[in-house]
Amino acid sequence: MDPRDPELPGRLLLQERDALMPLLRRTPEELFSRPTACPDWNVRQVLAHCGAALDRIIEDRLEPGVFSPESNAADVAERDPWPLHRVLDEVEAGMSRAGPVIAGRSDGRMDTVALGEWVHAGDVRDAFGEPGAYGGGAADPALTLLVIASRRRSTPLVHVSLPGREAPLVLGTGDGDRPPARLTADVPTLVRLYADRPLDGARYELSGAAKEELHIFG
Repeated sequence: MDPRDPELPGRLLLQERDALMPLLRRTPEELFSRPTACPDWNVRQVLAHCGAALDRIIEDRLEPGVFSPESNAADVAERDPWPLHRVLDEVEAGMSRAGPVIAGRSDGRMDTVALGEWVHAGDVRDAFGEPGAYGGGAADPALTLLVIASRRRSTPLVHVSLPGREAPLVLGTGDGDRPPARLTADVPTLVRLYADRPLDGARYELSGAAKEELHIFG
């Protein structure tokens, strides 16, 4: 595996904070009840989860079972009575402060939380009908973390051809006998495939692996 860049998650979080928070602050409150690609959560609940996860990292509340579906649901339920501005304030503070804490963990186990936050920002944009969901200016650092996440989850070795990139992006790990799978897609479709988000008729070519083998969350 390539050497770890401990500052990368923090850079991604700050870049996403600067892009996402102005959108959230100007969006009418009634739109936060829109459903998202996360089946059980609307926009407000996705953001509550995002803020809670970052707050746990900052405060070092990472007891066994944290980030399980049950733990996540409890964190979201705890924030249901909060006014919207408090939910947004927690997200913004988390994105601002979590980077150095993540960088300070020598095991790197929390690095890919930043990728999850970026994907959830895509869920929010998608629900709002905004352009740039699962893509945009922060895609490059997010893809670097996607490589790390795919290796940690031991997804199949896949060589990905992306528009505008000469060299393929290599995701997952090989088992010695299975030849690399091949995927041709744009960045938003790649992210949807690995994050198990609806593809909405997106066009891609995948050979040598099933799309269900690519999922990095859950």
